[in-house]
Amino acid sequence: MITMSKNDYEIILKHARENLPEEACGLIAGTKDGNDKSIQKVYCLTNIDHSNEHFSLDPKEQLKALKDARANGYKIIGNFHSHPESPSRPSEEDKRLAFDPAIEYLILSLMEEGNPVLKAFGIDKEKNVTIHEIEITE
Repeated sequence: MITMSKNDYEIILKHARENLPEEACGLIAGTKDGNDKSIQKVYCLTNIDHSNEHFSLDPKEQLKALKDARANGYKIIGNFHSHPESPSRPSEEDKRLAFDPAIEYLILSLMEEGNPVLKAFGIDKEKNVTIHEIEITE
């Protein structure tokens, strides 16, 4: 189970909408307790690919986020990106580039206007995908 605040969800949604038609991306930091993960901070980063089909996190922003998370006592527990024109599921490229089976991969689909869909996935070393439940709290 992954929990996140409505405010953090809104930060991801706003970042995704502001970056249309390109994919938006970022990191999520928080705490882990067994299989339970709690998102405490969202880092909106630049997609240096400037593409609507793939993303690469800006390395300088990535390092800054990592340092900030550590300074606040959090761990990077995953990343997020948007799919402006496709469903909320990992593409073949997303699976190919998923190197860490311990983190969460959140994908926000903006395919249907007015109906954003956020889902979380685990991707193992064999590239098998598991959907993880997200609970959005007040």
